[in-house]
Amino acid sequence: MASAPMVGVILAAGKGARMYPFSEQRPKPVLPILNRPLLGYQIDVMREAGITDIHIVVGHRGYQVASALGDGATLGVRIRYVEQETTLGLAHAVGALESRIDGPFVLMLGDIQFHLCGPLRPLMDEVSCGAVNANLVSREEPDPEMLRRNFAILADDAGRVRRVIEKPRFSTTRLKGCGLYVFDERIFDAIRRTPRTALRDEYEITDSIQIMIEDGWVVRHHPIVSRDLNLTRAEDLLMINLAELARRSLPRLVSPSAQLAPGTVVEHSVIGPDVIVRHPIRIVDSVIMPGAHVEARHDLTQVVTDGEHLVYCPDLDLQVTS
Repeated sequence: MASAPMVGVILAAGKGARMYPFSEQRPKPVLPILNRPLLGYQIDVMREAGITDIHIVVGHRGYQVASALGDGATLGVRIRYVEQETTLGLAHAVGALESRIDGPFVLMLGDIQFHLCGPLRPLMDEVSCGAVNANLVSREEPDPEMLRRNFAILADDAGRVRRVIEKPRFSTTRLKGCGLYVFDERIFDAIRRTPRTALRDEYEITDSIQIMIEDGWVVRHHPIVSRDLNLTRAEDLLMINLAELARRSLPRLVSPSAQLAPGTVVEHSVIGPDVIVRHPIRIVDSVIMPGAHVEARHDLTQVVTDGEHLVYCPDLDLQVTS
């Protein structure tokens, strides 16, 4: 039997201090990936799974999120914005939606870019029909540093989750949560009993999930993500863009509205709308954000710039973007 329509939730309220200086002017979730806001890709995933009603929790420069996405009509969805006045963690943000949500829902973190290698719909159906109370999207993570930036999952051979560990310094598993979840309403009961953590003095959604597990509710994981990356620092923004160029076999992406000085060479880079490059330079492995005016007279390699700020990313491992 087909499940009832499910709503979506995207958390996009964080300030993103480690994305400085770019987060001063733009919320992380609307930073450009191939000249399109990151949130646009997440909305695509929800719409393709049949979700057309989406709540976006905003905070820092939330008006820019609303300006970038509008009411969602051009994306084939309906978007409602909810302001989180105080950022006290993911569980706190989800808990603020309890009065607006009366059934199962899909939750995404607005600063994670991912590619699914399997369908999301079966995970939604399992929760909708009551067979499972929560499904966590996961992947095997070969990089211990990436595991430390997310949460580890300990599960049995049948895929039932026994424990989740937020940002583990040491882990006996390589199974990582990817910031994509399907919950039924029991998550709200768990959130109300979630204490603030000593680690960040916030209410962590992983603690709420652990409470569900200890209450005996069924939490499972599904390794249907082939690649994911937290958009945390400028290096991440560059890596995601270059990886997307490679994945789509594009040698470069230059917006039609960009104005490049005659003789400018662009290689494996993304040039945004309304960019102006004043002098004939070589731009390699770089991202020039929309509206940037580039006055440099020297070549640019492995940089991210919005015109006002320029960040070099010389330690970027270009092999992971190919």
